[in-house]
Amino acid sequence: MSQTDTTEVDVQALEQEGEIAADYIEGLLDIGDFDGDIDMDVEGERAVVAVVGASLDELVGKRGEVLEALQELTRLAVHRQTGNRTRLMLDIGGYRERRRAELAALGADVSAEVQKSGQPKPLAPMTPFERKIVHDAIAAAGLRSESEGEEPERFVVVYPS
Repeated sequence: MSQTDTTEVDVQALEQEGEIAADYIEGLLDIGDFDGDIDMDVEGERAVVAVVGASLDELVGKRGEVLEALQELTRLAVHRQTGNRTRLMLDIGGYRERRRAELAALGADVSAEVQKSGQPKPLAPMTPFERKIVHDAIAAAGLRSESEGEEPERFVVVYPS
């Protein structure tokens, strides 16, 4: 199998994951009597399923906690049908996109602060999704960061260069 064939198979598998996840989420929306449209995409090496529509804040929860739980349940549903672990990402009401922008800005701001002070700075606990975005922003600013602590209190520490 050539590299192109492998990539095609991977995209097809990711699209299948997205279809399974979309069906699962649609069932949950029906049970909860929530209105929302479902968009599916493949970004990089993961399927992305987004629920868009009116008033979905209850499905996001405080600090995205309900969204994280729904994502894990959706991943389990996909795993049950495919037999494979998935890195599927679920977004509801654009929460992850907004959060991504906020966290990238936070990473840039903290990088500037640490560069100026020369002192390491620990940040508040974050989910793995959030920590990855902050780590990427800090690396882009030319600084080093590490995650410390245990879930769910795991946090990023930014170090001067």
